[in-house]
Amino acid sequence: MSTAPQPALTWPPELLLRAQGVRVAFFDVDGVLTDGGLYFSAEGETLKRFHTLDGHGLKLLARAGITPCVISGRDSAPLRLRLRALGVAHLRLGTEDKRPAAEAMLAELGLDWAQAAAMGDDWPDLPVLRRVAFACAPPQAHAEARALAHHVTAAPAGEGAAREFCDLLLVAGGHYRHLLAEQLDPPEGGPA
Repeated sequence: MSTAPQPALTWPPELLLRAQGVRVAFFDVDGVLTDGGLYFSAEGETLKRFHTLDGHGLKLLARAGITPCVISGRDSAPLRLRLRALGVAHLRLGTEDKRPAAEAMLAELGLDWAQAAAMGDDWPDLPVLRRVAFACAPPQAHAEARALAHHVTAAPAGEGAAREFCDLLLVAGGHYRHLLAEQLDPPEGGPA
């Protein structure tokens, strides 16, 4: 096996310190995992566009022992299909009251707000963003969400913003370098 790779990603040490100890990450959907646009078919079906970078980020979090959770005001078959494909088991869909949903998930996982991070973009996300140890928002988020965020991503929503958030959490938790090395030089029969 070759030497451990030097990650290309860097963040300020104070930001990484703030994100240390995170064991659960809450994600909004529209405006975070998607670009925020709503597409409707002629039959009225909601269509969503997801980015593979973001999806792989959620999978990496789970591999590192950080539980990805999704809380969304909307519920749709395409969303459920995507989350199932990513292995996201903790979700609350069709709820605008996100704080109680997050509190219930924390209780289920035996965790508290000090072990939580969240990424949101609009007013329904504010009660969660305000309570977590580490809050993140995409650049086109509403001003109030950006004001509560400890980090505003460079990548736009639906174009890698969630992946940037995931990568930051992985670096802060000390998981990123190991996962990268495993990808570059997988063990026999391991992930590639």
